[in-house]
Amino acid sequence: MSILVDRDTRLLVQGMTGGEGTFHTEQMIAYGTTVVAGVSPGKGGTTHLGRPVFDTVQDAVAATGANTAAVFVPPPAAADAIMEAAAAGVGLVVAITEGVPILDTIRARAFLERRGVRLIGPNCPGLVSPRHQAKVGIIPNHISSPGPVGIVSRSGTLTYEIIQGLGRAGLGQSSSVGIGGDPVPGLSFAEVVSLFAADPETECVVLAGEIGGSDEERAAELIGQGYPKPVVAFISGRTAPPGKRMGHAGAIISGTTGTPASKVSALTAAGAVVADTIEEIVELVSARLRPRAVSGA
Repeated sequence: MSILVDRDTRLLVQGMTGGEGTFHTEQMIAYGTTVVAGVSPGKGGTTHLGRPVFDTVQDAVAATGANTAAVFVPPPAAADAIMEAAAAGVGLVVAITEGVPILDTIRARAFLERRGVRLIGPNCPGLVSPRHQAKVGIIPNHISSPGPVGIVSRSGTLTYEIIQGLGRAGLGQSSSVGIGGDPVPGLSFAEVVSLFAADPETECVVLAGEIGGSDEERAAELIGQGYPKPVVAFISGRTAPPGKRMGHAGAIISGTTGTPASKVSALTAAGAVVADTIEEIVELVSARLRPRAVSGA
């Protein structure tokens, strides 16, 4: 068992025949993901990377039984691609595209919520389940290894650094999820943390946030209600001077909400331990897993 993707994932890639779609589809196939189709309007009836290409998601789902979609299309068309996938009946849409207009994302997310379809992103690296050799997105293949640590992060690069740091210490991952740094994301920290709570393969959770927004504070509320697993948190941008523009569109501070201090305070009060560096994340995770390993032995 893992969260969101596993060996039963049947992936279709929207925009598979483009440059980015081609490269990352090759990587997903190499990782072991079951990629069953591509969708590129006007190219239906052809094949690409040994997979059939369809004009519409509906045709692809009907022919291949795809249940997950990865979106690699330009920003102006991304919201329509997300909604097309949801309308065709897939259960999970992972939107990698960066620069999707906020109002488009709001419209697409509302459309998916009405249908009970999960959205990760946009502007995200996607997710990977090493034990089940399933990856949807752009997380590098070579850095992930199977293990008991669940990772959820807003930053793509930070996700990679945490995965690699834990892996070098012999601490593999159950699943790693990059939810994206836009102001209006799909799945929230709290929703992913809830999925990890119910996952028997996850024994410890790493939550990597950043300044701006209130998503980390909402996750802290959940963690403080008797969360069953240890949580190690990290907030990037804590040393940024007031008024400094950060890279993510979601890194916007409003009043006292979204500040580094408010996030650290909320997470600490909820029972999470907050690391100051990636190296400390590794140390704290190791310390929290060691007693469980001794108990299990």
